[in-house]
Amino acid sequence: MKTEKTLYRIVAIYFAALAVSFAAGSCSAGGIEANDDRSWGEPAAATVWEGAAYNSGQTFRKAEDAAEPRGPELPEAGAVPGAGLSQKLVTHAGISIRVQDPEKAGATVDSLVEQYGAYASSATVWENGRNYSIRVPASSYTAFLSALGDLGRLLHRAENTEDVSLRYYDLEGRLATKRELLATYRSYLGRAKDIKEILSVEEKIAELEDDIDGTGKELRSLAGLVNYATVDLEILGPENIPSYAAPTLGERIGGLFGVFGSFLSMVLVILLGVVVYGIPSFLILALLFWLLFGRIGLVKKVWGLIAGKR
Repeated sequence: MKTEKTLYRIVAIYFAALAVSFAAGSCSAGGIEANDDRSWGEPAAATVWEGAAYNSGQTFRKAEDAAEPRGPELPEAGAVPGAGLSQKLVTHAGISIRVQDPEKAGATVDSLVEQYGAYASSATVWENGRNYSIRVPASSYTAFLSALGDLGRLLHRAENTEDVSLRYYDLEGRLATKRELLATYRSYLGRAKDIKEILSVEEKIAELEDDIDGTGKELRSLAGLVNYATVDLEILGPENIPSYAAPTLGERIGGLFGVFGSFLSMVLVILLGVVVYGIPSFLILALLFWLLFGRIGLVKKVWGLIAGKR
């Protein structure tokens, strides 16, 4: 009996101590929440640096783990962003239009581009048409397409819209987190104790600056696609239909005289060639024959000399 009473007392004391410990922990947590007056944009990693002993490498890992994204919450997959989060759309259109006067239509396109605050990122001009790649403010996209419909007969139109909200807000949140972490490291740089710590912090700062630069470029590129829709416009002039007509009597007579004239020209060229090249060639050949086989007979004399020596 004494053993059982002793066991019950031990168990009762244990549970009483556990209850007191739980109550003390709750009060302590409540006090921390009540005294925590940090603003929404304050780096979460700042609490790691405040009053903490520097430990190369270890403290950095804690700071990175504590620095959670402070940007807006990302909408769930397939969900439309709610209040405060606008939907980010990348819009592209391809249009082909047939017109009677490409030059006049090109002037109209230039006027529309100026009217709607757009700009042509590329333009190609040829004899019977034009090609444009136009960046239009997203707010003026629909009105701009409607105005293009008045240029002429629509041959082709294709539109494509991509929702990049998740990617956009993810980049925005990551960029904000990296900037907060960079500010934290810079604030600690002045409290480093030796050169080794300074070099370690500066190395981390350099890495973060590179990451921020790359993420910022990606976010700006995506924001440009969101803010300005792309319209690829092709303007074609009137179709050229080849026509065949039988030659008239005058055209046939002219063709006949043309053939006869070509024949006479060929004959004259032959006669001129005989006069210019034939007569001199004949005279040169006659002179050589006279020297070698005629009265002078150089060949005969040389042959006679050779035969006499033998």
